[in-house]
Amino acid sequence: MKSRLTRKEMLPLVGMTVSAFIFNTSEFMPIGLLTDIAKSFSISESKAGMLITVYSWIVMLLSLPLILLVSKIDFRKLFMGTIALFGICQIMSVIAPTYGVLMASRIGVACTHAIFWSIASPVAIRLVNEEHRSFALSMVVTGTSIATIAGLPLGRLVGQYMGWRVTFLIVGIIAFAVLVYMAFVFPKIASGEQFHVRDLPALLKNPVLICLYVQTILFVLGYYTVYSYIEPFMQQVAKLQNNVITIVLLIFGATGLLGSYLFSKLYDRHRFAFIGTVMATLLVWLLLLLPASKSLATMVILCAFWGITAMAFNVTTQSEVIRSVDEKGSAVATAIYSGLFNLGIGGGSWIGGIVCDKGAISYIGLVGAVFAVISVLFFAFVLLRKLKQSVN
Repeated sequence: MKSRLTRKEMLPLVGMTVSAFIFNTSEFMPIGLLTDIAKSFSISESKAGMLITVYSWIVMLLSLPLILLVSKIDFRKLFMGTIALFGICQIMSVIAPTYGVLMASRIGVACTHAIFWSIASPVAIRLVNEEHRSFALSMVVTGTSIATIAGLPLGRLVGQYMGWRVTFLIVGIIAFAVLVYMAFVFPKIASGEQFHVRDLPALLKNPVLICLYVQTILFVLGYYTVYSYIEPFMQQVAKLQNNVITIVLLIFGATGLLGSYLFSKLYDRHRFAFIGTVMATLLVWLLLLLPASKSLATMVILCAFWGITAMAFNVTTQSEVIRSVDEKGSAVATAIYSGLFNLGIGGGSWIGGIVCDKGAISYIGLVGAVFAVISVLFFAFVLLRKLKQSVN
């Protein structure tokens, strides 16, 4: 029978959960605020969308280098410094007088994002004894899930009624509150074993891992080509009111919990079929986006199923990445996965911005579907075979 978590273990875990929430909320806040930010600086929505693109590319470029650099630093100092810089950059966003300053502040946040998600899981499991490690990791995932469900739509709601700057201000205030809280409850934790650059070649010779990385890039490219501009799509094409858009985004996020539930029930028993279904359903939702925009009901239904697919993909691919490597390489493999995921986000938002600039936002779902088709074909003819070979 498992022992209960002690107060000393639980209190910092709560802080980690809130930290995961604000980091993920901050990453995707501009998606729900693009129109307001664009108007504020008299720029196009595609240029405002570069806030998402550049952020993602910074995370992509820094995730691996930073995990190699910070492995010897005391986790407590590193965590506290990361949260402090995150909060400062949020305040910079609040007072940004120009688009350039806002972009600079977002680059700063992206740097802290790269550091935080390189250490979040190692920190969480070191806060508790071995029998509670799964629970510790689930706490971090809970913060991420809550951000997916509520962070973006609530951020948009605040921005709608109080201005987009207030949204960044609230995230900054929460960050500094977490900093003070963790100063009292975060224990000193020794850093883990350093992963050296010379260890990378062996990791990158793993054929299953490489295929998972390619699959991730293809899927995320298709997904974020469309999702990065879902707010202006619902305004301009679906003709939805602002408050209705917020509700639809909330439904989109909330159904992600069902995707996580389906993963827990079906993945172990029907592993390959589950992965293939996730890949195929994204293609279906993107192809149906324009027809679904004809009515509110069909738009809500499509976004609900889309949310299920999005969360199922995130959980599934992370599980497959961890499954494909040994324990020593899991942190680095996950860091590379995070970087490539953000490569897909940045590339997708950039492509979506081009579509918007061409005045073709109505057809953005079809553009995203091109990458989804390639993703399905890659899974069917390459990844699936590698996964089955690894089992045999």
